[in-house]
Amino acid sequence: MSRRTTELLLLIAAAFPVTLLYALYVVNAGAVLSFQTLAVPLGLFAAFAVAHIGVRLFAPGADPALLPIVFALSGIGITFVTRLEPSASMGQIVYLFLGVALMVGTLAVVKNLEVVKRYKYVLGAAGIALLVLPMLIGTEIYGSKLWIKIGSFQFQPGEFAKVFIVLFLAGYLAENRELLSISNRTVLGVKLPRLRLLYPLFIVWGVCLLVVAFERDLGSALLFYTIFLIMLYVATGRVSYVLIGLVLLAVGAFGMYQIMGHVQVRVAIWLDPFKDAQNLGFQIVQALYSLADGGLLGVGIGKGLGGDTIPVVASDMIFAAIGEEMGLLGGAAVLLLFMLFAVRGLTTAARAKSDLAAFSAAGLTAAISFQAFTIVGGVTKLIPLTGVTLPFMSQGGSSLLASFVIVALLLRAGDEATGRSTEIANTSTELTPVGYRPGGSRGSHMLRPALDTPESGLLGRVALANRLTRTVFLFTALFAVLIGNLTYIQVFKAAEYQDMPSNNHTITKARYIKRGSIITADGLTLAESIQQEDGTYVRSYPNGNLAAHAVGYYSQQYGSSGVESSQDKTLTGSKDYSSWQNALNSLAGITEPGNSVQLTIDSRIQQAAEQALAGRKGAIVVLDPRTGAVLAWASAPAYDNTNIAAAMEAANASGGADTSMFDRATQALYSPGSTFKTVTLSSALENGVAALSSTYSSPGRMEIGGADVVSVNEQGHGTITLDRAFAVSSNTVFGQVAEQLGADRLVATAQAFGYGQNLGIDFSTAASIMPDPADMSTWELAWAGAGQPVGQGHTPGPQTTVMQNAVIAAAIANNGIAMNPYVVGQILAPDGTVIKTTRERSLGQAVSSGTAEQVKEAMLDVVQNGSGSAAGIAGVKVAGKTGTAETNSATPNSTFIGFAPYDTPTLAVSLVLEETTENEATAAAVAGQVLRAALAAQGM
Repeated sequence: MSRRTTELLLLIAAAFPVTLLYALYVVNAGAVLSFQTLAVPLGLFAAFAVAHIGVRLFAPGADPALLPIVFALSGIGITFVTRLEPSASMGQIVYLFLGVALMVGTLAVVKNLEVVKRYKYVLGAAGIALLVLPMLIGTEIYGSKLWIKIGSFQFQPGEFAKVFIVLFLAGYLAENRELLSISNRTVLGVKLPRLRLLYPLFIVWGVCLLVVAFERDLGSALLFYTIFLIMLYVATGRVSYVLIGLVLLAVGAFGMYQIMGHVQVRVAIWLDPFKDAQNLGFQIVQALYSLADGGLLGVGIGKGLGGDTIPVVASDMIFAAIGEEMGLLGGAAVLLLFMLFAVRGLTTAARAKSDLAAFSAAGLTAAISFQAFTIVGGVTKLIPLTGVTLPFMSQGGSSLLASFVIVALLLRAGDEATGRSTEIANTSTELTPVGYRPGGSRGSHMLRPALDTPESGLLGRVALANRLTRTVFLFTALFAVLIGNLTYIQVFKAAEYQDMPSNNHTITKARYIKRGSIITADGLTLAESIQQEDGTYVRSYPNGNLAAHAVGYYSQQYGSSGVESSQDKTLTGSKDYSSWQNALNSLAGITEPGNSVQLTIDSRIQQAAEQALAGRKGAIVVLDPRTGAVLAWASAPAYDNTNIAAAMEAANASGGADTSMFDRATQALYSPGSTFKTVTLSSALENGVAALSSTYSSPGRMEIGGADVVSVNEQGHGTITLDRAFAVSSNTVFGQVAEQLGADRLVATAQAFGYGQNLGIDFSTAASIMPDPADMSTWELAWAGAGQPVGQGHTPGPQTTVMQNAVIAAAIANNGIAMNPYVVGQILAPDGTVIKTTRERSLGQAVSSGTAEQVKEAMLDVVQNGSGSAAGIAGVKVAGKTGTAETNSATPNSTFIGFAPYDTPTLAVSLVLEETTENEATAAAVAGQVLRAALAAQGM
């Protein structure tokens, strides 16, 4: 069977998947299949059939697989461009047909690649001019200066520059490859070229750095540099050129990273796109979400979300849409087509009759293949994202036309191959007697000295073939890595990406599902879904932003947070096969409504807490000490979760000044101030270091560990008992107690109360901090015992969350047993029946019940006779501990922990009020207000 017959059969075979793919798009768009609606794939097949005839006429010996591969890639590409960017599809179709015509025209005009020898410097100058032209008159689009715009017409000269530069390099290397392969020294087994032979490498390196600096184009610079290194290796066989080139690449990359902001941004996005997922990392994050949705088989042509969510998806990110809608199998198939293109192109290079044709074919193949690797690697987060297009597939006329010219030149190189009984021609060295080559004036038959190297004559051709084989292995490995990475994303990481709270794809797919409600323990609805006229559901918060930080938000654009995020799978409807009717509905695609979540929060206590924080900065947590149930969870300032878009915009625009979305109750780490003396006292009593009746000197200032510990206002109290020191909050006494305890025992007690843990059964807090005991000096330990973090060379402690302080108060009230807090009380089915009730969990016995009883007595004395009198409630015994925490501001924070009623505690409270002035209510006074409302809500 002839090469052209094989080519025709392969074209026919490729026509079936190309037409089927486009037909699936047509059907999904709601159109009827007909010759008219399938005109694009049928017309494209006709165009390639004409091109096949052209190849028969102008290049009958060319490789038979290249044209069918390009047809398959182009057919898939035009389907996706039409589906993703309908307004640009007609222009892309026109460019596609022009590209096919240009390919045939190039074959007709370029009869022999040897013409490159005559015009190589002209081609090189044209290539360099096209490459640097955008630096002078280019138009910046999407941050890169790659385009030349003339009126409404624009093109990307760099796409054509790569063709001219490859041809120039092929001519130059064919003429000089023996000279470039000469080595005069060997280091560690690597033959090093002479310094002057490295000048071309330095020049290309410098030009590429200019492209990065002035055109802000990482992709083109990397592409040109890699093409040059591959061609240099193929021509000379010197690994030293590659090693030196890689060193220069590393030096250039490091230098550009240090001085160029856009390079730093690209690298930062590559390392962690989710850090700025709504801004700089948005494009790559959306691409990863799309690939995760695709899975193994894809979501179906026309059913992906990438077309609506990924910026410039039809050009830079088209592979993400392919992976989403065709799945891992379809994406891998596209990568295998590019791998086959690389193999067939390099095979053409190996069969070429001359060095020039071989180097041209190798360079042109690398231009297409490495460009495909670069953009797919960027889209799949294997390497930093670059702005190059996916050859034959992405929207863009310049790329398409240049790619078809490359195919024509590859076909020409294949037609001149040795398989057609053509004599092997070595451009740089004719087959002459060793040591001589024809020379002298025209017509002279004199012989002049020739270079005698391993690259000379037939042995040089054998060595060249071996290097091309190794280059085939290189590109095969590169595309194998891409397929492996794609498998990792679409199979192994898919569930993780889909479950991310910020995944707007998952949220968008849930628009047609009635999400369950979120209600308080006393039956107030905090969140519900309202059906719209188009059948979708919109999230509503009927009681405003009550408990906004606990409930969170749910947005198709911004994802979800709080209970909306942690209970997403519960709230989202799912298939239900529990009855025959539900099974039928599930098989028909009708999803059951989501379950509802009933919180432990009492709306009356929550409202009291939020009202107490009005106009202040801080947080309040109220727990049931017996179970750890969260009864109130308030953070101020609060944000409006009924309009999350406005809240997000305000936060982003403020430059960090707007902290309303930051949850101070669970994520802020505060200095606990004297509230931590509860832990210090518990540790001293538990370890037998002191008793409540133990006496201490309480001066206003005392040197401990070589530096001073100072009480508030330097107020001294003479010699007092430990329980009195607790009531009046003497820092100097608790500094002495901490020194007696030692760092190990104090830290161990803090950890028993929950320090160092991410508290929460169904939510997570920032872990409260105590330093490593080995890092604490005596002076730091003394201040830690008093509740003030100091020290250098390590993270100081204690630092606590408001939630952690609430757990400490609750543990003392609960006979020393610390309960892990939780906010979800029950899960309710759509019909209201209870599906699940949260089981409380203990963190352990923080201190013995005897120790807890003594600390309770001391905390009662604080409110009745000490610094916490403002928390008192008539007719109710309230126990607590006040705190004044020094901050970077001149105004300290006011803190308080406590519980009530004293004899049978049902409430534990913790709060921090930031930068409390003398004219504002203290934390103790605010705690009294909240406890009063909470007791009323409990009927006490």
